Amino acid sequence: MGYKAHLGAGSITSNLKSDKSLVTIPVGDERLETGLKKFGAIVGDNVEVGCNSVLNPGTVVGRNTNIYPLSMVRGYVPEKSIYKKKGEVADKMQN
Repeated sequence: MGYKAHLGAGSITSNLKSDKSLVTIPVGDERLETGLKKFGAIVGDNVEVGCNSVLNPGTVVGRNTNIYPLSMVRGYVPEKSIYKKKGEVADKMQN
């Protein structure tokens, strides 16, 4: 958890995949191997995670990002973003 990061009420961070395989971090078309069976989420500074969101194993959220409530997040979310749902991530600087 980064400095001044906040997880809304009911938010969940999962650190183990249901099939117990090694966690990878999807970044675009690539997958970064962690070599770990348990790897939760890395949440950057000033991140706001909305209530009842789920951060799946291997989630990395960049600084100054907002995650909408009720979101299911997997993989890498760039800094200064607004994560709405899978495939719908807005750049904060353009809003």
